[in-house]
Amino acid sequence: MAYEKLTDIIRESNNIVFLGGAGVSTESNIPDFRSADGLYAAKNEYGYPPEVLISRTFFDRNKEVFFDYYKKNLICLDAKPNPAHYALAELEEMGKLKAVVTQNIDGLHQLAGSKKVYELHGSVHRNYCMKCHSFYSAEDITAMEGVPHCSKCGGVIKPDVVLYEEGLDDATWNGAYSAIRSADVLIVGGTSLVVYPAAGLVSIYRGDKLVLINKSATSYDTQASLVINDKIGVVLSEVMKQLKNK
Repeated sequence: MAYEKLTDIIRESNNIVFLGGAGVSTESNIPDFRSADGLYAAKNEYGYPPEVLISRTFFDRNKEVFFDYYKKNLICLDAKPNPAHYALAELEEMGKLKAVVTQNIDGLHQLAGSKKVYELHGSVHRNYCMKCHSFYSAEDITAMEGVPHCSKCGGVIKPDVVLYEEGLDDATWNGAYSAIRSADVLIVGGTSLVVYPAAGLVSIYRGDKLVLINKSATSYDTQASLVINDKIGVVLSEVMKQLKNK
């Protein structure tokens, strides 16, 4: 029944925005942070929790350890889009989905074909020299030993990801804010809605069709018109089948 209701909601709207978190990419075998087997719970060899290791302070003070951890845990170049990514790209192509707002940094939405993607926390696929601003890919970073340095000026190359203690990009935030505020339907998937300011975007939605798809409960469940506790890829792939069969 819940799947049918979501199918009807999607069928009746051409102004949908999707807000997603780490759960969207766990089905692509990318670990999240807060689940039982996520990066926070996993013991690491560094003696620091992940939120310290990927903080701006740690980056500035101990780049060797930062990049060792970053390359091993946050760059997942072998990961492929899963059914959730492909379903969202297809909904955009159908003219129903206007934007994806993601907390993920893996670039899988774009790899699946999504065009309008607001990456709140940046992307591992964009890296810039801190001196001359030359661009480097994720493949470039992984190919360099230790701390990556610019081949043009020798400066340190920094990933274009939002580290702890850093603010979000204004243009990205404003685009996401505007898209969600004007949406008819807001589908939130694969996120526990505990990371701010991203989680706060739900509160600026002004429509009456808030859909939450997550394996566990969230603090916004009582405000939603539809809650589905299941894997986002399973839900969206089934909904796409129903959309095409009617």
